Amino acid sequence: MEFDLNDEQRAFQRAARTFSQGELAPHAARWDADAYFCRATIAKAGEMGFCGLYTPQRWGGLGLSRLDAAIVFEELAAGCTSTTAYLTIHNMATWMVARWGGEALCEQWVPLLASGARLASYCLTEAQAGSDAAALQTRAVRAGDVYVIDGAKAFISGASRTDLLVVMARTGAAGPGGISAFAVAADTPGISYGQPERKMGWNSQPTCAIHFDAVRVAVHHRLGHEGQGFALAMKGLDGGRINIAACSIGTAQAALDRSRSYLKERVQFGRELAQFQALQFKLADMLTELVAARQLVRLAAWKLDMESPDASAYCAMAKRFATDAGFNVANDALQLHGGYGYMREYPLERHVRDTRVHQILEGSNEIMRLIIARAILRDGATETLT
Repeated sequence: MEFDLNDEQRAFQRAARTFSQGELAPHAARWDADAYFCRATIAKAGEMGFCGLYTPQRWGGLGLSRLDAAIVFEELAAGCTSTTAYLTIHNMATWMVARWGGEALCEQWVPLLASGARLASYCLTEAQAGSDAAALQTRAVRAGDVYVIDGAKAFISGASRTDLLVVMARTGAAGPGGISAFAVAADTPGISYGQPERKMGWNSQPTCAIHFDAVRVAVHHRLGHEGQGFALAMKGLDGGRINIAACSIGTAQAALDRSRSYLKERVQFGRELAQFQALQFKLADMLTELVAARQLVRLAAWKLDMESPDASAYCAMAKRFATDAGFNVANDALQLHGGYGYMREYPLERHVRDTRVHQILEGSNEIMRLIIARAILRDGATETLT
């Protein structure tokens, strides 16, 4: 594994940083305050290729590796965590359609999704099936050349403002083997949306429930084979966990950079705050945690790119560690700013609010621990996980 970025990766990093600083950071506070989902800016991100980072070039994506994508998402998140987090979800859903959709479905949807002209949501979670996703109750019953979907999804990012829904629904018996995946146009008759959730963070993207009442979906809109949906959803989440971990790192880096500047500017007791050893130690710990998290995320992304059999465990480790570290760094940065950190004039309180949910979604960090524990307890696991 090469630790230094190559020239191409550095070029992507610079492009993402420029976009982040020019198109995201100047507006992030207003989008948060107004709960504004800026599709125009997302369309600009699509023009840069950021809506189809690892979607195959055949369908209009950039066809990058997961490692390359993590580098891009980290830079974008430094500008606006919430908007970037939605972009990661859109990328995941777009990749799933491109990877497991039929030819006609891909021709119809993937180029539009990869360009940002159309947007997607990932619909797995239900009110009574959160961490126990395999217990979902939304049902799809086949009737000739269509499936009829009934049920509801909860906490769906982008819902009511997106154009395509990647929906996991039960087509068979209880358990993961009875679940299939579908690409469903968001304006299909029978689909309705709940009120936008009022959230602690992630306010620049809408989140709401989706209800399906006798929604008819053509058979060719199924992704993969019948009964394969849960496995596809988990494959999507492996990448999603890397993506959201990268968002935590990017946000934490922005918080650390601002703290470094603040400690050199702020004077107390006749000295710059940066001259106090206790605060120097705090910065040192924050940077160490951040660098460790970044390297673990990039290792997990590399494992996923190599299709390593232990990639899922590494994705879980990276997600658990990086989202915890990212939140802690953002929270420490707020503390270093004292009362100013608590004010909305500074971005620190927004960084804390936005990174907090990363420890919950894409599988809570408690579920990540279960995945890791099961991996290490498998026979022969020691050789692959260390």
